[in-house]
Amino acid sequence: MATPSLQCTGIEKFLGEGEARVHALRGVTLAVQPGEVHAVVGPSGCGKSSLLYILGLLDRADAGQLVLGGQDVSALDDNAVSRRRNESLGFIFQFHFLLQDFTAAENVMIPMRKLGRQSEEEMRDRAADLLAAVGLGAKGARSSKALSGGEQQRVAIARALANDPEVILADEPTGNLDTANSERVFDLLRNLVHRERKGLLLVTHNPAIATACDVVHTMKDGLVVETVRQ
Repeated sequence: MATPSLQCTGIEKFLGEGEARVHALRGVTLAVQPGEVHAVVGPSGCGKSSLLYILGLLDRADAGQLVLGGQDVSALDDNAVSRRRNESLGFIFQFHFLLQDFTAAENVMIPMRKLGRQSEEEMRDRAADLLAAVGLGAKGARSSKALSGGEQQRVAIARALANDPEVILADEPTGNLDTANSERVFDLLRNLVHRERKGLLLVTHNPAIATACDVVHTMKDGLVVETVRQ
């Protein structure tokens, strides 16, 4: 079996202090293989978002191990974590968080500028290719505020793929879209992940989206209580 794109073992997280201290994650273990789409489902407050932030190197676990592309990243210092996050992870959120006065192409180029590995021409070519891949090849020069909600979320997908990440993490990526756009955006994302052999883990409350994933992890009270391969 291939090296997992993302693997965590025994992840624990406490939130708050004193009497308000909460054991948010109680030993979460899961693995995402290249080319797989994983859903994390469960009631509000069960720890889904806390887990996503730790897997995305936006927060640190209090215990447990996180391995990204075969490298243990649990103990990296802040600078190394920041670079690894930008190199290896792509993020998609419920709200696209595009810069409204920037064009679609300029939004896609933001992660590439941060990484600083490509020339201006290379970044523009990469942005154009990614926008074409999400069906927006003719709209790269359009201001993001002139795009529809579904189009803006597709730009967000292109932006998440800008640095060719090993893993994409998504928090309710279709939660702010109507049914037709939700299905279109998810199908696009799933097909890209399967074709390019990336790992995708998304948090969703949408049963239709979860059913269409390869693996579904159900969380309750800070634990993964069931994992189903579909």
